[in-house]
Amino acid sequence: MKEAQLTQRLLALHYVFPVPLNRLAPLFKEDIELAMFEQMSTQKIAQLLNLSYEKANRLKAAYIEAMETPLLQAYEQKLITPIPFFHPLFPKELFELYDPPVCLYVKGKVDLLVNKRKIAIVGSRKATTYTENALQYIMPALVEHDYIIVSGLAKGADRMAHESAIANGGKTIAILGHGLFHLYPKENTKLAEIISKDHLLMTEYPPYIEPKRWYFPMRNRIISGISKAILVTEAAEKSGTSSTMDHGLEHGKEIFVVPGDITSKLSLGPHKLLSEGATPVWNGYQIIAELERYFN
Repeated sequence: MKEAQLTQRLLALHYVFPVPLNRLAPLFKEDIELAMFEQMSTQKIAQLLNLSYEKANRLKAAYIEAMETPLLQAYEQKLITPIPFFHPLFPKELFELYDPPVCLYVKGKVDLLVNKRKIAIVGSRKATTYTENALQYIMPALVEHDYIIVSGLAKGADRMAHESAIANGGKTIAILGHGLFHLYPKENTKLAEIISKDHLLMTEYPPYIEPKRWYFPMRNRIISGISKAILVTEAAEKSGTSSTMDHGLEHGKEIFVVPGDITSKLSLGPHKLLSEGATPVWNGYQIIAELERYFN
């Protein structure tokens, strides 16, 4: 009962104040179970959460209103499972981030989170058939060794990674930059439906949150965070893939790169990573040889 009450309080707070865990740390230090939040003075809330008095007042009122809705049951009716940061299934690797999520909202096969063998595959939204062809050489070995493919359900390389995993009989996790009541881009709707039933959709945003441009770089830290390694296919020299790489390098992830055509602008990103020490690969068994030492 105590955990259920804490979950309801956390979901209510996150519903009206969807920020990362580091923003809430001062509040949890003061009130770890959120038991006193409704009675806490507006001035105290403003101080703990670094808000103006007016914003803190609105937040408190919105929280009290949200507490009247049984959010856990409401999410379950939509087949959405919230995984707060204190839940056993919450990926512990995310605590290595400066700003871990407060809660993950997932739809699909939740037990995929238990498998530590996860590899992110990322690249350009303008990826070509070169990426699709490269994945034919790489994906079978990853699936054979039970690696879950993590990507961001974007156009191009992300879509190709998810589809290749599924086509080869593997499992995939799609990390979204918005809530589960929305989908971006629309052309991936059918793919998202397949993933939500047989694989896993995951986001740190409450279901009502719409896609915003600045949410996607935030999404990339989770793609990197839950993965043991990152594989880059085609990518421009400066692209969204770069932020995933930055997070990966910061947290000591293994970086693999598919070498590309030197006449293609989409080879500039991978080749820059190669010059900085990333590992070139042209079949999946090269990745397996590097990663299996973590699990033996």
